[in-house]
Amino acid sequence: MLTNTTPAAKLSPLPVRPRQVLSADALATLNQRSNRAGAAQLLGHLGVMAISGYLWAIAPLVVALPALVIYGASLALMFCPMHECCHRTAFANPRLNDGAAWLAGLLSFYNSTFYRRYHKWHHRYTQIPGKDPELDDPKPHSLGNYFWQLSGIPWWIGKLRCHSKVALVQLDGMYYLPESAHGEVVRSVRWQLVTYAGAIAVSTLLGHPWFLFTYWVLPLAVGQPLLRFVLLAEHTGCPNDENPLVNTRTTLTLWPLRWLMWNMPYHAEHHLYPSIPFQALPAAHAQLKPYFEHVDAGYVQVNRSIVAKVS
Repeated sequence: MLTNTTPAAKLSPLPVRPRQVLSADALATLNQRSNRAGAAQLLGHLGVMAISGYLWAIAPLVVALPALVIYGASLALMFCPMHECCHRTAFANPRLNDGAAWLAGLLSFYNSTFYRRYHKWHHRYTQIPGKDPELDDPKPHSLGNYFWQLSGIPWWIGKLRCHSKVALVQLDGMYYLPESAHGEVVRSVRWQLVTYAGAIAVSTLLGHPWFLFTYWVLPLAVGQPLLRFVLLAEHTGCPNDENPLVNTRTTLTLWPLRWLMWNMPYHAEHHLYPSIPFQALPAAHAQLKPYFEHVDAGYVQVNRSIVAKVS
């Protein structure tokens, strides 16, 4: 079992009804959504992307290469605002959530309309084999497979296959997509692919045929291992149990990464109460941390434990 940094003596007994840990008043306070907080976070994230991307484009190599790493990380971690907005908790305004989710998915090569349905099933059936769609992608089973997953190559292959199948209305096996949503999901994915094709066409006409590769595909590939590294920590090594106090991990990490991840490292708190917006998750952690089985001190420690188990 992966290490829990919360001393055993301080762990509270597991409640019979985990989602009643917080009182209704405490939860109502934490559940306050804010257009201002969402806008400030999104603009800050996009600002990091813009500055690092600009340096990647124009700076000398000694500056451009570190900038590429930061740009790639911020691009890949656009997954985090997409995730938050798919829960419609980033903003108080639902339309802002949906628009920002689609943009963040476009930048991170996810599709928010598809992901919202997929992720709903993940929350409903977390760590339940045969029901949680995240378990359809197996966890690392050997050291070689761990590094293969960390490379991001299986993710690229999976995304290309999935987007293509959805665009062609080949939805067999996608049990998490209700039939009533098929049309909306297919249209969203098609518009996303058309947007990529349009960007390629425009840049080619302007004499920059490699623009999308240089400023999107390559940086996203550079940043993808970081996203794999942090996402592996969320549930790997946690039991196949429906109890949200034991089936999800919170990972304590440095502020810059936590900020760029929209507080997603507080993942056990998020799974216990998905209605809590990103800016309130640190406060939720302060109240809930004694109840969780998996609270670990850093992504390096978690991944070391994963490697130890598969080596």
